[in-house]
Amino acid sequence: MGASVGVVLSGAFDKTWDQLCVGDELTTAARTITEADVVTFAELTGDRHPLHVDREWAMRSPFGERIAQGLLIVAYAFGLAPLNPARVVVVRRLRDVAFPRPVRIGDAIRARCRVRELKPVDDDLGLVDWAWEVVNQDDELNVRLAVELLWRRW
Repeated sequence: MGASVGVVLSGAFDKTWDQLCVGDELTTAARTITEADVVTFAELTGDRHPLHVDREWAMRSPFGERIAQGLLIVAYAFGLAPLNPARVVVVRRLRDVAFPRPVRIGDAIRARCRVRELKPVDDDLGLVDWAWEVVNQDDELNVRLAVELLWRRW
């Protein structure tokens, strides 16, 4: 299992609906991606593309080495985000997911999250639209996505 380092820099996921503001930001702790992470994800999902699991094949690829599965990185971003169950009801939608740079085994990733929009849904729920960026230890962008979370308004 990968190691976690660092600390959460903001408590945006702990805020009540009335405390949230467009522009609120949070940066998660970091997690180092290991070979075991990549191999285990391949076994769990069936994503055994040689770019992820075959060292010789991957060395001849444009990346020159094995890389982590994109969906593994998205899943870890959610695991790193301190979603408070007293506030966050459910992930409603992911959209505009892009993978501009691969994550390599040994990279330490973290997620930067920023509130883009707040929309009341009803008396009990609101929709919080977040822009998430997953970056590596060199602050290079690996994944970009929009995340919609249903938030308790009380």
